Amino acid sequence: MKKLMVGMALTATLATAVTPGFGSIGGNQEKAYAATVTYKVTASKLNVRSGAGTTYGIIGSVVKGQTLSVMSKSGSWYKINYNSRTGYVSSDYVQASGTATPPAESTTYTVTASTLNVRSGAGTNYASIGSVTRGQKLSVVSKSGSWYKINYNGYTGYVSSDYVQASGTATPPAESTTYTVTASTLNVRSGAGTNYASIGSVTKGQKLSVVSKSGSWYKINYNGRTGYVSSDYVQASATASPKLVVDSFKTLGNAQQVILVTADNYDTKSAKIQTFEKVDGKWKQVLTANGVLGQKGFALSKKEGDMESPTGKYTIGKAFGRYANPGTKLPYRKITANDVWVDDSKSSLYNTWQQKPANGRWTSAENMDIPAYDYGFVINYNESRTPGKGSAIFFHVGTNYTAGCTATSKEQVVSILKWLNPEKNPVIIQSPVSELDKY
Repeated sequence: MKKLMVGMALTATLATAVTPGFGSIGGNQEKAYAATVTYKVTASKLNVRSGAGTTYGIIGSVVKGQTLSVMSKSGSWYKINYNSRTGYVSSDYVQASGTATPPAESTTYTVTASTLNVRSGAGTNYASIGSVTRGQKLSVVSKSGSWYKINYNGYTGYVSSDYVQASGTATPPAESTTYTVTASTLNVRSGAGTNYASIGSVTKGQKLSVVSKSGSWYKINYNGRTGYVSSDYVQASATASPKLVVDSFKTLGNAQQVILVTADNYDTKSAKIQTFEKVDGKWKQVLTANGVLGQKGFALSKKEGDMESPTGKYTIGKAFGRYANPGTKLPYRKITANDVWVDDSKSSLYNTWQQKPANGRWTSAENMDIPAYDYGFVINYNESRTPGKGSAIFFHVGTNYTAGCTATSKEQVVSILKWLNPEKNPVIIQSPVSELDKY
């Protein structure tokens, strides 16, 4: 890259790619044409900043008549080579002479809200998996409606584009799009233009990992590096959404929310928890988390005290917790020191929530005021209260094992509670993976 020099013009040699009928794209097959562009400062003194905006720090200045070494354009700012450093100047005070324009720089995405939820899907009905704060830069993968799909701490997340400022002209690709090379050979360049050096090539039929589009160029991930390819030789086609496990279920009735708890077999206490929601007639996955079951895994036939979790499909009862309602739409009951769940099979109050003292109404009951029940909800198991069939089956906080409930981290429990909506008739399905065809 040329250094900024006073009184000297920047000469940019651009090239056009030949069509596939003339052979490979790039290399010796390219036809070049010269286009000289000069960028001169028009203000008496113009600040050079560390980023594309007046909020960035000043790293120096240039003066009227000075010729700039422009690398790219980002919105209304030129990215320049300034004393062997990268700087930015307002294009309002720079006169460009010539027909060629610098390539657009990749867009920067900055959070504008004080705190912005990162969600598991593109909508406020999806669970929050974390948050970002004002001024934070985001790694945007694609745009889905009014939501940006981002890389978030090694996971995929979504944030509302209403609270993100995009600076630059490049746009992220639409989600669920496949990008396929159509030329026999296509050069991958170090910048968005044929005047940039080739850093490799891709071949016909190859799928590309597109980060964003800048004019007629795609920014791609190429062998762990950033590269650019001409969009003229790439076909973008919508990708069919992958089929979800709930798509094959036939017992869901009018349920529009499903919590699916699966295990590799009956004897493991480790579980996978997934949540799904039907949106516009199509199922979408909302959350995936690790969970635990009863100490002895799933039950073939649940019995009181067997330390096994019941399999089956169940409706969801009231939510509970030792603290205030975390934001769930389910009916919510705050636990007190006197709350118990009766597990005495001989009691007429078997498998119900009661308050101490017992006064002879039961001989045994489970205390509700414990850390595992910081938050949770009732799984409507054994609603007929058949003696000995099992009681107090909940979805609650826990990471080791349970006495017959299902558990996951407190963060995930709260996320699921906030997501659950009784108007969507939510159900929970618990099953070994091998028996999912029952549902």
